[in-house]
Amino acid sequence: MNSADSSMRFRAVALAIWCVLSVGCRSDAQDIPKSQRATVTQMVGKTQIEIIYHRPVARGRELFGALVPYDRVWSPSADTAAIFSTSTDLDIQGSKLAAGRYSLWAMPGKDAWTIIFSSRVPVFHLRYRQAEDVLRLRVVPRAGEHMETLGFYFPMVDGDSAVLDLHWGKTVVPMKIKSR
Repeated sequence: MNSADSSMRFRAVALAIWCVLSVGCRSDAQDIPKSQRATVTQMVGKTQIEIIYHRPVARGRELFGALVPYDRVWSPSADTAAIFSTSTDLDIQGSKLAAGRYSLWAMPGKDAWTIIFSSRVPVFHLRYRQAEDVLRLRVVPRAGEHMETLGFYFPMVDGDSAVLDLHWGKTVVPMKIKSR
């Protein structure tokens, strides 16, 4: 093989590798998920709380009672169920939740919501199983300013207590938390 053939072969192989890598590394807008991953971490006393979830966007849709039906279990996350982790035991709405990782679910109602912590983690957001419930809480939602993208946040943290809000559209679901 002469040097011209060798050089052509090298260029052909290099071009083939470049083509494969550029297609494999391509990042088109269609590859960007519509529901972006988010993480919220908060210390409450000596307890670290972390919520990992994917943030669905309202996009002008009517949310609760329509897109998200009343009285049906729903994951406040897209693609995978939200994951709620706590480093120590907590009291949430007056009920004990042991340290650990849980998938987080909700059942919206017209007047009250049920918040559900499940032992099944991680899990696809449509695969809820009631048999794996660890804790169910009744929470009364309140009206708030419109939030286009679903969010979890801590509007109040004071020593060993906090409030965790689940907020989407004009609905805010506050959960009172106390570290043990």
